Amino acid sequence: MFEQEARLIKKIKKGNQRAFKRLYENYADYALRTAYAITRNKSDASDIVQETFIKIFRNIDAYDTSKSFKPWFYKILINESRRFLTKNSKQAISIESEQALDHLNHSSQRRNSYDDLELAMEQLDENQRTILTLKYLNGFTEMELAEMMDVNVNTIKSRLYKARHRLKAVMGGMKDE
Repeated sequence: MFEQEARLIKKIKKGNQRAFKRLYENYADYALRTAYAITRNKSDASDIVQETFIKIFRNIDAYDTSKSFKPWFYKILINESRRFLTKNSKQAISIESEQALDHLNHSSQRRNSYDDLELAMEQLDENQRTILTLKYLNGFTEMELAEMMDVNVNTIKSRLYKARHRLKAVMGGMKDE
């Protein structure tokens, strides 16, 4: 996969529009789900993904083909999402994907549990929501997250631990209500 991506990127760097279209097709769905999880708005998510691909196209020459493309792509997507949220002063998130909810919840509970999880995720701060979304919705490793966020892998592990702990506390508090 890594070698295929590298060949695809080399074609894009040479101006091959079909290769860029293929790249778009490979990443658009996951990017849209991630942006939607951060913004909780389909239109905003679509705008973010569009802006992300524009930035990818404009900055593809800066991409180091010796490294995996996916973390570089998601780093741009995350930065674009944050820029958008800051610009529009929105701080909401929702995770609609049942697959992500299964990962986060580690069980197949009824829809009520999903609603509780969605409400709990909204109570987390932006950084906690983002790291949980990337880890469990997109399946990134701690190493990939560290690369995307320009921090040490131990910092990522700590942030994940704190975010899961906070989510668990919020979920526990919700069950008592």
